[in-house]
Amino acid sequence: MNHKNASPLPTENGLIDLFSRPISYLRLSLTDRCNLRCMYCVTEEEASGCLAKLSHGDLLTYEELLHVVRVAVAMGIGKVRLTGGEPLVRRHVMRFIGELTRIPGLDDIRITTNGVLLEQFGPQLQAAGVTKVNISLDSLRAERVAAITGVDCFDRVWRGVETVLALGFSPVKLNMVAMRHINDDEIVDFARLSQRLPVQVRFIEFMPIGQSSRWTADTFIGTDEIMARISALGDLFPLEKGRHDGPAKVYRLGEDAVGTLGFISPISHHFCSRCNRLRLTSAGTLRSCLLHDAEVDLRAVLRRDPSDEAIRQALLAAIRNKPQGHQLEERLRQSGGDCHGRMSRIGG
Repeated sequence: MNHKNASPLPTENGLIDLFSRPISYLRLSLTDRCNLRCMYCVTEEEASGCLAKLSHGDLLTYEELLHVVRVAVAMGIGKVRLTGGEPLVRRHVMRFIGELTRIPGLDDIRITTNGVLLEQFGPQLQAAGVTKVNISLDSLRAERVAAITGVDCFDRVWRGVETVLALGFSPVKLNMVAMRHINDDEIVDFARLSQRLPVQVRFIEFMPIGQSSRWTADTFIGTDEIMARISALGDLFPLEKGRHDGPAKVYRLGEDAVGTLGFISPISHHFCSRCNRLRLTSAGTLRSCLLHDAEVDLRAVLRRDPSDEAIRQALLAAIRNKPQGHQLEERLRQSGGDCHGRMSRIGG
């Protein structure tokens, strides 16, 4: 195939990109604002206040977001995840989620949150029909959570975890970004959570994203080492993937574990060949790869020609931009370079 001149193909099963990957998953970053200042997300410039947040007019309106999702679903997108920043800090977000859940054909809506507001919003999310939640939690120690996030919030986050478990949310995933010398001494403690709670504990490799990222080679810890540490607790039994499952390789720790473990390895065992997603950043740009900076300015399209066809063409252009692989390792070897987008806008 001449990839340069080829076009994404709508098929009976949805969209297929230039490298024969199905594209069925859209991540929506609703805002770049957050009530935490996590060290792996916020750059030094953001932490010092040197980089401004987006103004209200820079964000896509809820009406614009709903329009984009309707077009995307008609093209074959079946799964949407709401991210940020922290999605639950955007005003009137529950009204928007209620409208989102009524879009015909959209059968899988999920949210990623830091959990601080989940005790408050958990019942409302459930009432709206969203019961699949990822919660960022990088330590089980209150003082360490405060050091990593810049906010003393562990008790609130854990109450949020307990709230969604009590409400019957499923799946509930706890995302731990593993960082050497920072929280890697808690890897085993997190793994043990999966033995007693109906959660999927996910270990995510620390990625060098953003200008002045705090990522260093000394801080990085790979999945192989994480799994080796956990295997001291017992056997890891691999589980089959579901239709809408993401890049995590999922295991059960021992035969009697209530929950599961997930391992996400964008650097040591990258999953580009299976990537099925697009990202709509809070700045209104379509990004086809987390670790690749090419973007399509959908906000400009929407405010110039807000037609279904214009949105469709922008989505197809973003899919054409989707690289075969992120080649991050090569860039790091050559220049120490990273992805220069801001995680708070991209949405992780």
